[in-house]
Amino acid sequence: MDRKLALITGASAGIGVALAHVYARHGYDLALTARRRDRLDALGEEIQRRHGVETVSLCADLADPSAPAAMVGELDARGLAVDALVNNAGYGLPARYQDLPWPDQATFLQVMISAPCELAHALAPRMAARGFGRILNVASLAGLAPGAVGSTLYAASKAFLVRFSESLHLELREQGVHVTALCPGFTYSEFHDVTGSRAQVTRAVPPWAWMGADAVASAGYAAVEANRALCVPGVVNKAAALLARLVPENLALAIMGRHGAEIRPPAPAGR
Repeated sequence: MDRKLALITGASAGIGVALAHVYARHGYDLALTARRRDRLDALGEEIQRRHGVETVSLCADLADPSAPAAMVGELDARGLAVDALVNNAGYGLPARYQDLPWPDQATFLQVMISAPCELAHALAPRMAARGFGRILNVASLAGLAPGAVGSTLYAASKAFLVRFSESLHLELREQGVHVTALCPGFTYSEFHDVTGSRAQVTRAVPPWAWMGADAVASAGYAAVEANRALCVPGVVNKAAALLARLVPENLALAIMGRHGAEIRPPAPAGR
């Protein structure tokens, strides 16, 4: 691989696939990681055919605490240096906080917080030493809004990523390393299918509030290249983020309490 290399987690679906195409279109070779080998290999073949760049598939489950170090070790063994890290892997828990056992919550925190922080910790110093690097952390509009029913750890983890990205942005901005938190809102992807909330969300959220994954990915790439600490893509999402900052916290929380559950799966029977 003679080009710059982008490591993209959660690359097998949705925004991850769109980000892979965006980075390849801008001349990056790709290290693609996700749990599903068949999807990674198929995506790698498509990207090589369409964009003429090289790809490598790293099948890994970030729920395993050893996965981030193993991924970095495998790239080292191949002699590959990461120029752009895209922390995209993530999912939602389809229940209220008290309805799932703690091991499920701990696994969620490993994927959503520990893994992206560990990857950034391992790769950012190398980027700084070379005087070039890009770190794009895919957060969410939920991380900029008040808490909501059924979004207990999801919104909190995305808020963490926003603040983490902002601090890292300040620490590395003089060393040639750009750090950005990307905060999309409702995006056409598999996310709501996995959580089982597709029907509810489709009924509750009007079509004009949605964005395509390609548009989200392009906005994120442009933002990290411009070294903006925060990227909220789309006019509707920008308006929602501004409103969340302007509305008094108690009022915003009351609104979320009344309407937030409309887009969350119902609690299991008996709870």
